[in-house]
Amino acid sequence: MNRSAAEVLEDARRLPPSELDWLIGELLDPGDGTNDGGIDEAWKVEIERRVAEIDSGTTVPVPVEDVLARMDARILARQRR
Repeated sequence: MNRSAAEVLEDARRLPPSELDWLIGELLDPGDGTNDGGIDEAWKVEIERRVAEIDSGTTVPVPVEDVLARMDARILARQRR
């Protein structure tokens, strides 16, 4: 008996966070032997760009507490709909 993707997704949403993280990682890993070095290099370039922006003062970091408060507010607003 074949299960639909929607059924699999429903089951996945019931997993504990650590198992869900593992599952997501497995799903995103192509597992076909391809090299993801390009992704690693792209992240390195992006991190260097962001650090340079902070060092130069062209951008100001946002404290994690502020980010989390904004996220909480958005989640609460959606739950009230």
